[in-house]
Amino acid sequence: MNIEPITGENYLVEYHPDTTTINFQGVLRLAGMTEYEPIDNLLTEVAATNPSTMTLDLQKLEFLNSSGFSILSKFAIAMRKQKTTKIMMIGSQNITWQVRSLKNLQRLMPNLTVELK
Repeated sequence: MNIEPITGENYLVEYHPDTTTINFQGVLRLAGMTEYEPIDNLLTEVAATNPSTMTLDLQKLEFLNSSGFSILSKFAIAMRKQKTTKIMMIGSQNITWQVRSLKNLQRLMPNLTVELK
């Protein structure tokens, strides 16, 4: 599967099929759910391949607004229902929003693995 990177002025979201990893970088301040649709579609498309493990690497994502976090929450809820793929989110201990918010996603999806590096 060849999925093109999603880029904007201050961000990059790219898929690495060899590791089933989606890397998020920069600042995601998109205006509403409609602007997050390409990222939502990317998450859904990768999950639809039913990989055994799927990693979301957020270590270089400096900021994510509430609409972006809603996309991650929606994805976690959808993946909770699909029990075949193990989801791992990797964040940074040095980015405050990640320390506070990523653990909250585990409430939505208890088998979600969150690793802060």
